[in-house]
Amino acid sequence: MTIFTRKTIRRLTAAALTTVTLMAGAACGSSSSNSGQSADKQDITQQTIKPGTLTIATGDPAYAPYVQDNKPESGKGYEAAVAYAVAEKMGFDKAHVTWTRTTFDAAIAPGSKDYDLNIQQFSITPERRQAVDFTPSYYNSTQSLVVRNNSPYASATSLAQIKDAKIGAMVGSTSYEMAHKLVKPDIDTFNDDVASSQALDANQIDALVVDTPSAVTMVDSGQVKNAKILGQIKGSQDPEGMGIVLPKGSKLTPAASKAVTALKKDGTLDKLQKQWLHVYTSLPTLG
Repeated sequence: MTIFTRKTIRRLTAAALTTVTLMAGAACGSSSSNSGQSADKQDITQQTIKPGTLTIATGDPAYAPYVQDNKPESGKGYEAAVAYAVAEKMGFDKAHVTWTRTTFDAAIAPGSKDYDLNIQQFSITPERRQAVDFTPSYYNSTQSLVVRNNSPYASATSLAQIKDAKIGAMVGSTSYEMAHKLVKPDIDTFNDDVASSQALDANQIDALVVDTPSAVTMVDSGQVKNAKILGQIKGSQDPEGMGIVLPKGSKLTPAASKAVTALKKDGTLDKLQKQWLHVYTSLPTLG
């Protein structure tokens, strides 16, 4: 039989109290950690223009294959699908996402914005980084030349054969930069793809430089009438890629960037590219 002295009892009591204290501390620590993680996500959803709702901007109009039928809220089209996937990673379900429209130039200009994210084929450049924030890239596109079927340049197989052509591109875009750098220095500029495609239709320009997915859509949908894709411009793949734009210094930039990185890592971006952008790799290349 074990005999407990007062000294032994005091020691056992102290040990028991210590164990209880440690267990309580561990439980509190775990609860605090879980609460912190929940609070972090809650904090993100309250940092938006409209607390609890993520406002995403795109172009007006927005074209396939990036947005189907000019309806980003459908989630159909590559950028519409990416936007909703990013929103979900950030803690916003589809019911808590709202869409607005902006011009391309206004989106990358300095100053306050009335949206949280903007997605409309913005190539990431050092110059633009001075005015806005970017997420990591969600797509790296090439640029292509679109011409009318009855154009004197319709049978060209090299860039040298179109050196005398009058070429257009959207102002401030990667298409303009690549056209200026790789095709010829003198490029006509337009405010958006609608104006540039209308100029091609009206014979105001001989050829239009635009990112390859947009070029395919323009021709297939008849946006540019009686036209063809001459080919992809050799060396025109955007090394930085397209990123989602946020206002400069946005508190949402880390969360949006983390979301894009996660979607790239788990294969979601590859899956969406195969779904929406699969027809753009077989076009000829113009060098």
